[in-house]
Amino acid sequence: MPQARSWQEMYAQVQAQLERQTGENLAAWNARIRADAPVDEPSLRAWLAERGVTGYPAMLLVYETFGYPDYLQKDAQTLIDGQYRDRPNLLPIYERVVDELPKIGQVELQARKTYVALLSPKRTFASIQATTRNRIDIGLRLDGMAPEGRLEPAKSIGQSSMTHKVALSAPEDLDAEAIGWLRRAYEANT
Repeated sequence: MPQARSWQEMYAQVQAQLERQTGENLAAWNARIRADAPVDEPSLRAWLAERGVTGYPAMLLVYETFGYPDYLQKDAQTLIDGQYRDRPNLLPIYERVVDELPKIGQVELQARKTYVALLSPKRTFASIQATTRNRIDIGLRLDGMAPEGRLEPAKSIGQSSMTHKVALSAPEDLDAEAIGWLRRAYEANT
């Protein structure tokens, strides 16, 4: 089963991405931000976007400037344990989804406070979220896709880039259709 990574493990990767994208390292960006003194997060994000810094590198710089959330200081397994602490009946569904991921492609798992993000080599393509006490939703990034079959529009699933979801109430709900949607989201975002 693939292991989820926490923010700490992703930190160096995002720093390298920032440097590749901009030619400047984290210390240089922190100095630039201090010099321009953005007053709040939206102002900083807009300032960064004007300079071509978006996605995870922008998030890193926002955290560097305004502080890291407490959950980012926890390891991946602690975050996942917290997601299923009051709903252990859903853990076999989560494990089944994770077990299928190597068959889909090169997938990286990144644990968050309320969900686990699934990343292709290019970007986040899906998420796994214990939405209720009896259901896990797989959020999927399928831009321009009309809902059909079990594929529903997503509302508040994982991060904002999730456009659709597939609901799972038991491990066997991860059937050929659900795996097909997961694979299609992976391929669309690789």
